[in-house]
Amino acid sequence: MMLFQTEIMLEPKTRGFHLITENVTEVLPSISGLVNIFIKHTSASLTINENADPSVRVDFETHFNKMVSEDENYFTHKDEGPDDMTSHIKSSILGSSVSFPLKDGIPQLGIWQGIYLCEHRNNASSRKIFITLIGE
Repeated sequence: MMLFQTEIMLEPKTRGFHLITENVTEVLPSISGLVNIFIKHTSASLTINENADPSVRVDFETHFNKMVSEDENYFTHKDEGPDDMTSHIKSSILGSSVSFPLKDGIPQLGIWQGIYLCEHRNNASSRKIFITLIGE
């Protein structure tokens, strides 16, 4: 059994849903196993979903902004602005990690699947992604 771990830094992204599949897969060794990627932040998240049609990204952002609106007045945690608590809620809904199988260094994602950084901040900083691969 082999354990591979590394951390990558993603440059700051605008608010929204950004494909990062290539950023993740380019650092993986050519083995088979299970990959877990974990984001080390509480105001951004990760998901695997449709990667072909860019309108999916727009619809995701529109839906989450409606579902968890910054226009609500009941949030008390606003230290970093109106997107502070809403970013944490969106991150909890989507999650901080995703996993996928890897075969001979090739992600076994579906033909229409990609890995997304879900950036919930209006003015985000760079993001750290920790990658763990357990394989042989």
